[in-house]
Amino acid sequence: MSDQDIAKLVSRFKQQLKLQRYAPNTINAYTNCLQKFLRAFQRYDLEKVVESNIENYIVHLIEKESISASYQKQMLGAIDKFFNLCFQKKMKLSYLYPQRKAASLPKFISQQEVGRMFKATENIKHLCILKLLYGAGLRLSEVLDMKIKNIDSANMLIHVRNGKGQKDRAVMLSENLLTDLRAYFKLFRPKEYLFEGQKKDRYSEKSVQNIVKRVAKKAKINKAVTPHVLRHSFATHLVEKGTDIRYVQHLLGHNSIKTTQVYTHITDVTKSKIKSPLDDL
Repeated sequence: MSDQDIAKLVSRFKQQLKLQRYAPNTINAYTNCLQKFLRAFQRYDLEKVVESNIENYIVHLIEKESISASYQKQMLGAIDKFFNLCFQKKMKLSYLYPQRKAASLPKFISQQEVGRMFKATENIKHLCILKLLYGAGLRLSEVLDMKIKNIDSANMLIHVRNGKGQKDRAVMLSENLLTDLRAYFKLFRPKEYLFEGQKKDRYSEKSVQNIVKRVAKKAKINKAVTPHVLRHSFATHLVEKGTDIRYVQHLLGHNSIKTTQVYTHITDVTKSKIKSPLDDL
């Protein structure tokens, strides 16, 4: 299989995903996984590939590349979808998915640390991005896909279109954020997307990740802060204040309440009146 053959298969797969209305981020992730898989199987006749071949490949990725459980699931999802859409072949890959879930809690920062990040941000565009991540609990992709028309100042709402799972939802628009957005708009005059790059196209993920990392360092926060940490902080602080978990679920766009309930495990400790024995020394 030549590089040209691989490119054709990837292009065909991408088109099939678009027809099935997959989200752009999912399409990009799946096509990247497929390209990697096809290069590894370049000498194989794809019609004859079986589950044991894929099992050996996944084991190789785990042992040699130390892939995460989430990447393992993503790779298997892409392979399964590829054979199903392009070869009408149903692969039995469920046994290859990670069975054990990591019991890690979401990472977050305090409200004081969030405030320090805002004070350390001099660029109004960067400040609006940070406030949208934290103040509305949006995913990075949702911030980047946000269009000017989705900011509903009349009803003080932010309309999130085609979020994860292709679902729409509405979240609160803070007065604080609206004031900054108006100042930003007058200065930058975006045309379609709320935040645009130099060529007036969609702002890049890497740019936002670098902004968050740089500002956190400037604010002297000795933790790894990412856009998703700001989203986790939004949810954690709402639960700490006693916001009903089902409202938080809606604001975050979670399908299952179980996904949102992880934040209660964090706040149970912070809200508890039990003192550490260290305080008695």
